[in-house]
Amino acid sequence: MDDSYKHALGIVKKLVKAGYVAYFAGGWVRDYLMKHPSSDIDIATNASPEEILDLFPHTLLVGLAFGVVIVLIEGHQFEVSTFRQDFDYTGRKPAKIELSTPYEDAQRRDFTINGMFYDPLEDTIYDYVHGIEDIKKGVIRTIGNPQERFLEDRLRMVRAIRFASRFGFLIDPETQEAICENADTLFPSVAKERIWQEFNKMRDYPRFDHALIELHRSRLLPEIFPSLAMTHLNEIKKRVQPFALYPATTPTILFLIQLFPDESIDFLLEICKELKTGKNEWRYVEVYCLAKRLIEEASHPKKKVEWTRFYALPESSLCLEVLAANHLIFEEQEKFKASHLTQQEHLSPHIARIQNKTPLITAHFLMNQGILPGKQMGMLLKEAEELVILLHLDDPNEVLALLKRTTLWPKQEEKHDKHTNDSKSAESTH
Repeated sequence: MDDSYKHALGIVKKLVKAGYVAYFAGGWVRDYLMKHPSSDIDIATNASPEEILDLFPHTLLVGLAFGVVIVLIEGHQFEVSTFRQDFDYTGRKPAKIELSTPYEDAQRRDFTINGMFYDPLEDTIYDYVHGIEDIKKGVIRTIGNPQERFLEDRLRMVRAIRFASRFGFLIDPETQEAICENADTLFPSVAKERIWQEFNKMRDYPRFDHALIELHRSRLLPEIFPSLAMTHLNEIKKRVQPFALYPATTPTILFLIQLFPDESIDFLLEICKELKTGKNEWRYVEVYCLAKRLIEEASHPKKKVEWTRFYALPESSLCLEVLAANHLIFEEQEKFKASHLTQQEHLSPHIARIQNKTPLITAHFLMNQGILPGKQMGMLLKEAEELVILLHLDDPNEVLALLKRTTLWPKQEEKHDKHTNDSKSAESTH
């Protein structure tokens, strides 16, 4: 028995001891029946929110008006909701609720597989919506009229695709038809950040490629990304084909941007902005696009320098793995990875210096040569780093000799003039 189950069981026992009915509800019950381990346990009860608050000293009041209390136990959070009926939805929130029975509470939930209750004290399932039957059939079906369920919360259309892809289930034809009919109503009812949350949940399971294909087939993907409106389903299938080869740690955003193989970095970063992703996602997009550019600019004279700086980035390795996976032919993948591994090994001393911020030529080193801080020093430091990498140098004095031959190094008369000006300035202050 894990801690989540133990604490959730304790909540149920406390409610029952106080004279109330209390069950585990929703997704945990589904996962329990499907033998999928889960620690996300919601609890439903006939105790009112005020009675729940009286029983449990540590709570969060996030949905009290809708009969929901978050009970806190040793760092774990449990949503404890009162059996209710919802009325007159405005957006995704009901305008009015009424306390009700487990049967009536089940009727307001989204899909049959999520509408069951479990009594952990009696080890009994309460299924008023034929959820067990649909699990056996492998079907995602709304509870009641799908048009009404989607009108209550339009994100449920996306969730239907997520559940179908996660479990390898089919969507009930009536439910599927309602999704297609209502796809163009997804926005503005649903906030884009909720779509981002759904994408991340899809990413947590192996069939993300299938989910995106089904979102496109159901007309939802072009609503989320309007630029895909004229993209054929077969093209979407082609773009997501490499997903199974991506590293397990690949972030969601690197999957999504494969839907836009020819778009600019500005376009992709705009997607990050619209979805309200975190800075980490922005960074992965930037590094991925940098790698693509470096691959395309094969003849760039300072390519070795740019690759060295790229390899020093913490996101570089994973981005290269994704780019390798996009070569569907295995031999091409291996050739791609081998060439970069060889190049990284050759450049490893320079990569390490960048990562450790220990350049061969430092500002202090240049100051000892009479170079004062400023724009010129900055250019010399950059030139020194490039010389070190391009010529594979490891002796600062050798680099210094080369720097002195460049046009960036100040001539003797420049140094003399500067010294004279500094002296005059010093005299004028006296």
